[in-house]
Amino acid sequence: MSSSYLVLTSPDGADKAHEKTRFIRDGFTVLGFAFPWIWLASHRLWLHSIAAFLLQSIGGALMERPGLWLVGGAVTFGTSLLVALEGQNFRVRNLVSKGWDEDALISADSLEVAEDIYFSTIRTDTDDNGRTPSPHWDSTSRGDRGNATSLGLFGFDGGR
Repeated sequence: MSSSYLVLTSPDGADKAHEKTRFIRDGFTVLGFAFPWIWLASHRLWLHSIAAFLLQSIGGALMERPGLWLVGGAVTFGTSLLVALEGQNFRVRNLVSKGWDEDALISADSLEVAEDIYFSTIRTDTDDNGRTPSPHWDSTSRGDRGNATSLGLFGFDGGR
């Protein structure tokens, strides 16, 4: 199953080694669902974290009141679901507001594949002799592809 990865470059511009370039997967976050305010705080989304904490506290307090258990559960579950579905978008919007640039949107099966796709499209500068240096490809970062079966019938062993 393919995921979308948003590529963000730092406000200073991309450095030569692209060490500051961030890849953020757009999708459901399990940790954001299980621990919403902690997950938000770990990504330095302080106001979002405080709001999630307050909503979950209110939901917990409502669950202890007679006859309001369902409302409290809905508030708590809704907060968790909102963070799980929109938490990555909160991260992206926070970085963009700090000057980060949205450079690309890549659809890939894993982070490693998304990085390969993104970095294969970047032009490298020429060295002192006027030659274009060849990139260093690490064959171990590609992982095992081609071992998955198609609808449980057969595999392709990485070939096409």
